[in-house]
Amino acid sequence: MSAVHEHFETFPFTAAPRVFLREEELLLAGPLAAADGRKRWRDHPPIEVVHFPPEYVEQPFAHPRGVYESAHLRLEWQTMNNRQPFYHRNCDVDEMSYQVAGVRSLMTDLGSVDLVPGDFSRLPVGVAHDNYGREDIHVLFYVPAPVSEAHPADRVSEVLIPPFDGWEPVVTNELITECLGGTGHDIVMAPMDELTLLEHAKTETERLQILRPADTPGTTWLYRSADVLIGRVWNEASDGRVYRRIRNAVEIQYQLSGERTLVTQRGTVRLVPGDFVQIPVGVAFTSVHAEPSAHIVLDSARELPRVAEATKVAERLPAARIEELR
Repeated sequence: MSAVHEHFETFPFTAAPRVFLREEELLLAGPLAAADGRKRWRDHPPIEVVHFPPEYVEQPFAHPRGVYESAHLRLEWQTMNNRQPFYHRNCDVDEMSYQVAGVRSLMTDLGSVDLVPGDFSRLPVGVAHDNYGREDIHVLFYVPAPVSEAHPADRVSEVLIPPFDGWEPVVTNELITECLGGTGHDIVMAPMDELTLLEHAKTETERLQILRPADTPGTTWLYRSADVLIGRVWNEASDGRVYRRIRNAVEIQYQLSGERTLVTQRGTVRLVPGDFVQIPVGVAFTSVHAEPSAHIVLDSARELPRVAEATKVAERLPAARIEELR
């Protein structure tokens, strides 16, 4: 049998994990049958993956597509090649985003900034914002405020008027929402003057912080709240001989670059850029890859059900097959 190590971790990961020596064949095997024939465990579904193409495809403007959603947190995928048709102001959440493809001008009353692939940004609760995407894809995280940056900024927003070439000031609508800003949770929509809103940034000292973590091995934490941590994982390679098990949080992963094999006690699956996957509380998992790989991680102390349709399903593989992958 192949020996591996398991790191038994506790969210929010402020204490060192407990480390156990395991036999991988047993760790990945199904339950042993009881001598009396009674079944004392539940059957759980295998790990499921949701995929959205990471390359822009021309399509009509549409609302963001929900991937995972609960009453406490929402994760969405969005694409646009146009302006959002209104300004938006959240009453209860900070809104983080990751720029997957294209360029997106983010206009706010704390300044404006162009987001390019690899950029992370946070809109603090109550900040009015609009987007102008050019062949844009981005991932959105709505997390109850307050959320704070856990990493230094690469750059910040500025007072930019015009915020992009060809911009003309207009009177447009401003939408105020609650309940994570979801559809059907509007409070009020009313006209506002865009130029006045953007010029308000001149009176503010706070600016949007744009984060771009370096390719440092391991997890770089970017955002932190009471119940959620968001970070980016980068590793040059991994033989998968160290498993993790988080006893009190689910972990959602979004593959950014490279390919890797995710091995879990609920199945094994190959991940490619554009894949979302969730590892349930208490399930041991690891990754195997020979080339560099990067993915976003979101760890949540609250449940976060999947609302998008799965595109592939993990398969239970024996430890001997995992060893071959190494």
